[in-house]
Amino acid sequence: MDYRYKINDTYKDLEQSLIDIENFFNQVDTNIHQARNELKIIQLKKTSTIVKSFKIPNFLNKIVYTYFKDSKAKKSYNNSLKIGEFTPAPIGYIEFYSTALLNKSYFISERFDYDFTIREPLLDSNFTKREEILKAFARFTLELHNNNIFHNDYSPGNILIKKENAAFIFKIVDINRMHFFKLQEDDRAKNFSKLWADDRDLELMATEYKNHYNTSSSFTEKVLHYSNQNKKIKNFKKKLKGKPVND
Repeated sequence: MDYRYKINDTYKDLEQSLIDIENFFNQVDTNIHQARNELKIIQLKKTSTIVKSFKIPNFLNKIVYTYFKDSKAKKSYNNSLKIGEFTPAPIGYIEFYSTALLNKSYFISERFDYDFTIREPLLDSNFTKREEILKAFARFTLELHNNNIFHNDYSPGNILIKKENAAFIFKIVDINRMHFFKLQEDDRAKNFSKLWADDRDLELMATEYKNHYNTSSSFTEKVLHYSNQNKKIKNFKKKLKGKPVND
């Protein structure tokens, strides 16, 4: 099977491990996520890594990702280089081809030993230092936006948090779907919509955001509008599938 790969110069000692990643992946049972794509913790020499195995694309998408678009693994790697410290350190990616078409692909990053995701404080009203975390998250989001970063899947499970002394360190993952452009106010407000947070928490975060960035007086209302709009769309789709809806 043919393959193509790219490795970060910082991790050149892991080049052969990257080439052999399919064997490593199949030999360990350290899943941290298994759905459409699969993630495993894998020790490569002295480096603890997260290896993301992307679902094998259907025949049409195999053609698309071979000839017209970058694979999700390649986009994840390239995006991680663009956003630097905002995501766990990228190690590399590799694509395997069968009959000249993309088959399997993997993205490898250094493991970020986080304590929780933003989902936990959003769901638990008694979470320790909850308000402090949400305000810190608002400032982190502002930092992303000021660096022209718009995460298309800015959802709770993709925002990792580590407590370090009195501070909170944030990292974003699942970064193959991102856009890089100068964000306007509506873009900034819209980026909160996939958090599925309640209105009070959104108001708290929007207020903290406004404390550090000059927005219009309607910024909070925009955040609430886009959030509620997203909830309505998602719940409507769930109803069509006969699934229970969420508030």
